[in-house]
Amino acid sequence: QVELVESGGGSVQAGGSLRLSCVASAIQINFKTMAWYRQAPGKQRELVAQITRDFNTTYTDSVKGRFTISRDNAKSAVYLQMNRLKPDDTGVYYCSLIPPYGIPPYWGRGTQVSVSS
Repeated sequence: QVELVESGGGSVQAGGSLRLSCVASAIQINFKTMAWYRQAPGKQRELVAQITRDFNTTYTDSVKGRFTISRDNAKSAVYLQMNRLKPDDTGVYYCSLIPPYGIPPYWGRGTQVSVSS
């Protein structure tokens, strides 16, 4: 059974940093796009960053220059380094594995990030 497990969330003050990790089991991530989403209270889930099988990365505008997504295929892991955090970054962060050919994505259970001003 495919499982994605996130870790690294927590509470920080504005300007601080956190590093989120996501480890996949029962599936190889090598040829799949991996992504981080977040959902703030009362808002829809939004794409934060994604990294393709070729290590191409994209970010939502609000995190460009502050967040960095990376992957380690040998460890079946994807990471999100978050610097200069802002209160608007608060939310539950979800890891997602996006298979090819229109197969629905897999999701982790999420990790809470809280940024205070």
